[in-house]
Amino acid sequence: MSAPEASSAAVPTLMTNNTLRNAFGGVLSFFILLLIAVLAFSIRLFSVIKYESVIHEFDPYFNYRVTQFLTKNGIYEFWNWFDDRTWYPLGRVIGGTVYPGLTLTAGTIWWLLNSLNIPLSVETVCVFTAPIFSAFASWATYLLTKEVKGAGAGLTAAVLLAMVPSYISRSVAGSYDNEAVAIFALIFTFYLYIKTLNTGSLFYATLNSIAYFYMVCSWGGYTFIINLIPMHVLLCIVTGRYSSRLYIAYAPLVVLGTLLAALVPVVGFNAVMTSEHFASFLVFIIIHVVALVYYIKGILSPKMFKVAVTLVISAGLAVCCAVIAVLIALVASSPTKGWSGRSLSLLDPTYASKYIPIIASVSEHQPPTWPSYFMDINVLAFLVPAGIIACFLPLSDASSFVVLYIATSVYFSGVMVRLMLVLAPAACITSGIALSQAFDVFTRSIKFQLPGLSSNTEVDAGETSSATKEAQNDAVKTEKAEETSKDRPSRKSKKKEREHVEKPSTKTKAEKKRLLALPLEASVISLLLLVFLGAFYVVHCVWAAAEAYSAPSIVLTSHSHDGLHVFDDFREAYAWLRHNTDVDDKVASWWDYGYQTTAMANRTVIVDNNTWNNTHIATVGTAMSSPEKAAWEIFHSLDVKYVLVVFGGLVGYPSDDINKFLWMVRIGGGVFPHIKEPDYLRDGQYRIDSQATPTMLNCLMYKLSYYRFVETDGKGFDRVRRTEIGKKYFKLTHFEEVFTTHHWMVRIYKLKPQKNRIRGKTKKSKSKTSSTSSSKRSGTRKKNPWH
Repeated sequence: MSAPEASSAAVPTLMTNNTLRNAFGGVLSFFILLLIAVLAFSIRLFSVIKYESVIHEFDPYFNYRVTQFLTKNGIYEFWNWFDDRTWYPLGRVIGGTVYPGLTLTAGTIWWLLNSLNIPLSVETVCVFTAPIFSAFASWATYLLTKEVKGAGAGLTAAVLLAMVPSYISRSVAGSYDNEAVAIFALIFTFYLYIKTLNTGSLFYATLNSIAYFYMVCSWGGYTFIINLIPMHVLLCIVTGRYSSRLYIAYAPLVVLGTLLAALVPVVGFNAVMTSEHFASFLVFIIIHVVALVYYIKGILSPKMFKVAVTLVISAGLAVCCAVIAVLIALVASSPTKGWSGRSLSLLDPTYASKYIPIIASVSEHQPPTWPSYFMDINVLAFLVPAGIIACFLPLSDASSFVVLYIATSVYFSGVMVRLMLVLAPAACITSGIALSQAFDVFTRSIKFQLPGLSSNTEVDAGETSSATKEAQNDAVKTEKAEETSKDRPSRKSKKKEREHVEKPSTKTKAEKKRLLALPLEASVISLLLLVFLGAFYVVHCVWAAAEAYSAPSIVLTSHSHDGLHVFDDFREAYAWLRHNTDVDDKVASWWDYGYQTTAMANRTVIVDNNTWNNTHIATVGTAMSSPEKAAWEIFHSLDVKYVLVVFGGLVGYPSDDINKFLWMVRIGGGVFPHIKEPDYLRDGQYRIDSQATPTMLNCLMYKLSYYRFVETDGKGFDRVRRTEIGKKYFKLTHFEEVFTTHHWMVRIYKLKPQKNRIRGKTKKSKSKTSSTSSSKRSGTRKKNPWH
């Protein structure tokens, strides 16, 4: 059999083997992705198993209340809903001030299930929305990483994201917050951008804009997308990697994505009027100038091209300068230069602490500590550098995007601990690439050096596929050579010579890979270490999901020598308010508890977690910082009937109002200058013991927290501050205690009515007046000459 016939006979065999291998790999990947989805869903159910199916934290209760309203009243009532139970007496327009993505998603799921006669409650759907979308986020991570470095890296990254503690903290069952669906939208938008960049398909570009629209509907963090993608486009242009695929991936996103984003009521014209979006428009102009230059280059001669480029660049610079001038004019008219407070706090980490204490007071807006990185991403912190190096071998448009993504997310996570959530997908992607490349190197090294393998089997899957393509090309070329052999007899000899040259090159590839192989012992030990590293990661993630992030903040637990203790004081207090107060009564508390009070107690609150009105919050902070009489007057002017404070001194609950009190002073003092923080500090120290300042000991927060506290142990020892309180025995003159929970964690006071307070003074004044007038009358009678 001749060489051409042998090669043509080998092609079907190689093609069949390759097809079977691809089919088996596809089926295996499908089942692995199903298992990853089950893992991502089930690892987030510890909160339901250990406690109960309940909404967690503070913000999710507002989202749950809004979802209840949506499912009960419909979409049109939702857009026009004016909520008079929050921010009394101002109220709030819900449809125009919320990101509706989470609410509409859960409402749609509830409607579909009920249409299929699956009668689940709204609360149940809300509890399990986050675990469901965590599975979707794992699949999106697989798709994104597959576009960058292949299916192996994609599967590894997906399983890492399914368990990463940073993402679990925001997606456990019951964590019904915007991030529950936003992280999936973020990753999926990035995937469609990379997919469009790799294929140049306008279809994927349109899907990318729709995914970006869903992200805008879901979370305010969409500005990260609309700034990161322009940065990558500009990087590609600067490094000479411009192509038509880059233009197709970016231009439709800016035009269609911005138009869709403006349809979201909470965004509106901010999509074109705020500084967070200006970078995308500037890069949009730049990419059009570059596209025009490349187009002119293709139709003009080199000499004319230089002249045209000069004109285009001059016109482009003029347009850019005009746009920049307009942007500067718009920005200069804003006191914050067109940036939101949270965006400025990201660009300048000290901005919030200097100018906006309401943002700095939120614990999740604080910078993270080094241990929090190990807690939230664990061993991924050590794999990320290896993944970045792997992205450069070789560097492509997709891998450069991953490098830019991880670099920016590391910076933002270092500024705000909440943005560890944005770092988690990037860390999983780069770590998945690193692990996949490492396993590939180590297994190939072992394969080359195992005894009993012949030289014919020293070709891996990649080489087999390349050999198949080479065999197909050889067969096609041989057939063409046979057809034209009569006319061109010299081509056959050239073909034989080329075959003789190509055979050694294939051997050379195998020899090069053999030279790059690591020693057998080192490869085996390295694989075992990677397996051990993965096992350690799994154990840590399961522990974090079961212990660290499964406890709902509304139900607290503690372990001691006599067993498990459950503190259900929050729901006890809200139930008391719901059953023992009038529907129209107003409840004042610090803004942390506003959403829960409205949702669980169904009572009107003065401030809540939306924090849109700093003056209103400062008013409540001023009341808490003032003496009892002045505080009563402030609350009475707001028509408040009950005041709720959270106190952890008896059971050791650290997140109580006494620990938050200095933020009330700072926020109140920012609006009302008579409130000064140094008045509450002794030599710069915050104290509640006998060394505390008189201003601190006489403020309303101190009195409402420590009223009758000495009766618990006879000493008044605060377990959180680990000291005895300074002022132990005092009475309330303008407030009366109406309810204290079992563990003293929530205390509710009622304002004494004005009549009861002033009646005595009125009687005294009347009696004094009557006595004075009678004495005057009697005096006048005595002096009256007519008697």
